[in-house]
Amino acid sequence: MTNLFELTGKKALVTGGTRGLGYGMAEGLMEAGAEVVIFGSNERVYQVADDFCRRGFSCKGVAVDLGDRQDRLRAFEEALRLLGGLDILVNSAGIQRRHKSEKFPLEDWEAVMNINLTAPFELCQMAAREFISKKKKGKIINISSMLAFFGGFTVPAYAASKGGVTQMTKAFCNEWAGRGINVNCIAPGYMDTEMNAALTDPANPRYAEITDRIPAHRWGTGEDMKGVVIFLASAASDYLNGAVIPVDGGYLVK
Repeated sequence: MTNLFELTGKKALVTGGTRGLGYGMAEGLMEAGAEVVIFGSNERVYQVADDFCRRGFSCKGVAVDLGDRQDRLRAFEEALRLLGGLDILVNSAGIQRRHKSEKFPLEDWEAVMNINLTAPFELCQMAAREFISKKKKGKIINISSMLAFFGGFTVPAYAASKGGVTQMTKAFCNEWAGRGINVNCIAPGYMDTEMNAALTDPANPRYAEITDRIPAHRWGTGEDMKGVVIFLASAASDYLNGAVIPVDGGYLVK
């Protein structure tokens, strides 16, 4: 049974792998045996990769501006070179901007959509072309959000981008499932990460409101993402395609 979840010899690319949920998922994939390249937005990515290597994992870092099309093309090719191929893509990188909806600046809308939706769209395409050209199976795992189901407050661009990621995942599944490519989506609930610092402050009344709704009585962490990403990256999920899996402590069902 454990062989179903074995990733030894698999080669994975994880965007946003230097912190938060992306870090947790990259770590989980390496713990299951995968070789991983992590993308980060600055030079810190190399330190994080070195730290993983000192712990006995196989990890390389690539600094990239995912908002710049040419740079993400360059970074993807570098990841392929470093890994010697690709089996798994995890699109975890994302940004957040908060403003009242009637005052939301267009430039912030465009920045969020570019990083959160357009970059994953193109990375999915590049990964699929790699899998198809090599006539090999592949796993694409996109990271959505609870806000694909709800609208949220003061985050219209983020909600729209994650709704787009969810529907994009389903559309890709329809065309690629028959070619041996699994495209699935994880929808994290309320997570105790740097992105949510404004909400995790106990002085914010929404912190108690959200926590009270979570049946698990706590916010999630990167550790909580490991099991599901290993499942979706492994042979255990070979007949799962186009799925959106909430990892939310039960938030959706309360």
